[in-house]
Amino acid sequence: MEFDLLSYVVFFVAAFLGGFIDSIAGGGGLITLPAIMAMGVPPHLALGTNKLQGVFGSFTATLNFTKRGLINYKECFVGIVFTFIGAIIGAVVILFLNTNFLKIIIPFLLIAIFIYTLFMPKVGENDRAAKMNEKLFYVFFGLILGFYDGFFGPGTGSFWTFAIVALIGLNLKKAVAHTKLLNFTSNIVALGIFIAGGQMLWAVGLLMAVGQILGAYFGSNLVIKKEVKFIRTMFLVVVAVTICKLIFDYFRV
Repeated sequence: MEFDLLSYVVFFVAAFLGGFIDSIAGGGGLITLPAIMAMGVPPHLALGTNKLQGVFGSFTATLNFTKRGLINYKECFVGIVFTFIGAIIGAVVILFLNTNFLKIIIPFLLIAIFIYTLFMPKVGENDRAAKMNEKLFYVFFGLILGFYDGFFGPGTGSFWTFAIVALIGLNLKKAVAHTKLLNFTSNIVALGIFIAGGQMLWAVGLLMAVGQILGAYFGSNLVIKKEVKFIRTMFLVVVAVTICKLIFDYFRV
């Protein structure tokens, strides 16, 4: 496909904003995917290209959080393994499974997360005692959320962040950092499948990757510098927008 200069500017700006928002509270795909499709890119090509640029953003944020000591890889290792497995299963199952049920139920789960976070103002401010064995947590949620991200995706980052805060007691800043690592894992799996299927606009994806890297770098630095209250506010905004987008898409179809 061929695009004019303005289209490439739109791709780059959308990627920068997506990377910036995604590294703070997730949900960057709500910006980048519609921008790609608005340029007339068919859905499968848009999804593949979006995964390509998104991987660079999640990798940049993960690297920055790692350098600042916010990610404990020893804790996350089990989560990485089972997220990878779950994402592979999810990417294969999408070929056979009707996702209409998920399109109905996911907004309600996100609404529950939004209400809980809104009315529990101190959630995620400090590390707390874990309510679930960490290895068991990462096995269970790695499979479930890896599977989910492998074939559907919207809200995955929000689910990860909320689950990490609520069940293993990390503060919100650390939870966001760990979420980016696990998102990167499932994104790599999906990217491999899209590449194997030839669903990729390389020029667009690589241009957007530059925007993602810059956006993710500045966004992750903001997470590192800002207080938890700011991250919590951004988290609530992104969850609310995700809910509205999913409901809008469902009724539009």
